[in-house]
Amino acid sequence: MRHYLQFSDLNRDEINHLFLRAKVLKHRFKNYIPYQPLTDRMLAMVFEKSSTRTRVSFEAGIYQLGGSSIVLNTSESQLGRGEPIEDVARVISRMVDIVMIRTFDQSILERFAANSRVPVINGLTNEFHPCQVLADIFTFVEFRQSIEGKTVAWIGDANNMSYTWLQAARLLGFKLNVATPPGYEMKSQLGVPLDTGHLTVFTDPIEAARGAHIVTTDVWTSMGFEAETDARKKAFADFTVDADMMKVAAKDALFMHCLPAHRGEEVSAEVLEGPQSVVWDEAENRLHAQKALMEYLLLGKIDS
Repeated sequence: MRHYLQFSDLNRDEINHLFLRAKVLKHRFKNYIPYQPLTDRMLAMVFEKSSTRTRVSFEAGIYQLGGSSIVLNTSESQLGRGEPIEDVARVISRMVDIVMIRTFDQSILERFAANSRVPVINGLTNEFHPCQVLADIFTFVEFRQSIEGKTVAWIGDANNMSYTWLQAARLLGFKLNVATPPGYEMKSQLGVPLDTGHLTVFTDPIEAARGAHIVTTDVWTSMGFEAETDARKKAFADFTVDADMMKVAAKDALFMHCLPAHRGEEVSAEVLEGPQSVVWDEAENRLHAQKALMEYLLLGKIDS
């Protein structure tokens, strides 16, 4: 049994297999070709954080693969009344085949997985967002082929996305440039030192974006940090991804954003809606990448 709690839980060959499978599954979806290898399999989705793309992509994905899903929100379950996460894991994993959790601390996810009898997927935590980066890199592969040797520029907050991009850079052999304002720099994550072999840190976002093949960002205030919104707007005022920033990137650079986006804050409307933006393909690819992931975790490698 395998879990997918962070990007580094799978190796390079496994990640590349998921990209190949996502391509096949996307082709079948686009051409209305039924493929239901997970008939009678049940996905439980546990939400302690609100969600749009994560819920729709997982719920639609398991259905398209022949399975079903059940949604548990904290406010509607015993989790909201203080039932230990270990007890919840022991019970839920006896009733379903796979679990996706969207929660706060990575430790909550790990405690659940340690007591689960079925695969567990990280739908987002404060520390990592591996399903999103899996879809992002699949999108780059679709448009530009291999990401190996390329440069990704992360502009903005050092959050769960930037730390997941760093894990991906180490695993898939690309370079990550990160530009953050003073006081918002990346730090060691969960006791693991930063991988300086794949990471270059900048205070000037223009220099971070220079020559990059992907320029990507996220909202300045992530869920759980709303009290810092005003301070963050001031600190990140010069970190908007705009047309001038995209001009210094590689000529064929792509712009990505995990959404939702705040036009005029972390990205200009001109860039978000511009010809280099692949944010809508990126969002759709959550569906296809996660279908490949669920197929792999439940059935292993399939080549048909």
